[in-house]
Amino acid sequence: MTRAAEPKRRFLRILVVNWQDRHNPSAGGAEVHLHQVFGRLARRGHRVTLLCSGWAGARERLLDVDGIRVHRTGRRYTFNLAAPVYYARHLRREPFDIVVEDLNKAPLLVPHWVRAGAACLLVHHLFGATAFREANVALAGATWLLERIIPDAYRGLPCVAVSDSTREDLMRRGLDGADITVIRNGVELDRLRPAAARFDEPSIVYLGRLKRYKRVDLVLRAVARLSELGTDVKLIVAGKGDARKDLEETARRLGIGDRVRFAGFVSESEKAELLARAWVHVLTSPREGWGIASLEASACGTPSVVSDSPGLRETVRHGETGVIVPHGDVDALAGALARVMEPSERDRMGKAAREMAAGFSWDRVADAVEGYLESVARAS
Repeated sequence: MTRAAEPKRRFLRILVVNWQDRHNPSAGGAEVHLHQVFGRLARRGHRVTLLCSGWAGARERLLDVDGIRVHRTGRRYTFNLAAPVYYARHLRREPFDIVVEDLNKAPLLVPHWVRAGAACLLVHHLFGATAFREANVALAGATWLLERIIPDAYRGLPCVAVSDSTREDLMRRGLDGADITVIRNGVELDRLRPAAARFDEPSIVYLGRLKRYKRVDLVLRAVARLSELGTDVKLIVAGKGDARKDLEETARRLGIGDRVRFAGFVSESEKAELLARAWVHVLTSPREGWGIASLEASACGTPSVVSDSPGLRETVRHGETGVIVPHGDVDALAGALARVMEPSERDRMGKAAREMAAGFSWDRVADAVEGYLESVARAS
């Protein structure tokens, strides 16, 4: 008896449209997700093309970034206008099986100007009113207004949300929950591991972009409050952004300039060391689609103190892997930091954090996204 031949696997031709790629100076968590997931899909044999914005001095086309063919056009604030034109000139004739709009800033309305066999939306988080904390009134107003059209522009479209809180946000805005699948983010477990030893003195690390809406100023105020109470700690602020100058001035004004080190941009190896050797990780953003930084800290065996905000509630288990505090409450933040830096609490929560992080591998995320895209493509 001859054995029936196994059906030949279909590899997808995927177009991803996102504001940035991981080399962009403004890249953040959404770009980590993009390259971790779609880079894996490319290595598995899928043909992945990325259309994204550029920056001064950037190459327009890169043949290979993590196996992804990258096309850049426009800049940060012109990409939504430049992308449809570039697609029409350079990519329209390519027979994509599916297009993925990676929505992590203003919507690009990709399904309305890209021709593909199927389309879906991938959503990290929406800004809502928090846009007004970061951008000028005109830009924030434009972002807010564009988000208002999401229900009409994407109704009925298959959608992936990176967290339950993002799914709930989309449903509040009018999308049908039946169209939204939650596939949570991952973490690099092999590269991010606990260190042999912590820093000698009590230390707090913030790692991320220095933007006003991230509210790093709350961390500075909490460190000043601890100092007033006789607890001196070292704060390491790792990352770059246009809020750095204001944050440095705030530290000086609070009298803690000598307790705060602004490390600027750090390499992946430096990031891993900071997260693993710090006594506690802190993130006080009022809105995150998914707290990648807190999950990375967990992988390093370091507990987190975070604001009680969407996304962060899903990456920190209150009292177990860290502490969640009311957003904007400096006294509560200072108290939580002091509690978690107690060596017994730090070690207990750090161990639980590493155990929790073990369930969030990027391979698992890529498997889920791959299966999802294949099912959407088949159904089209």
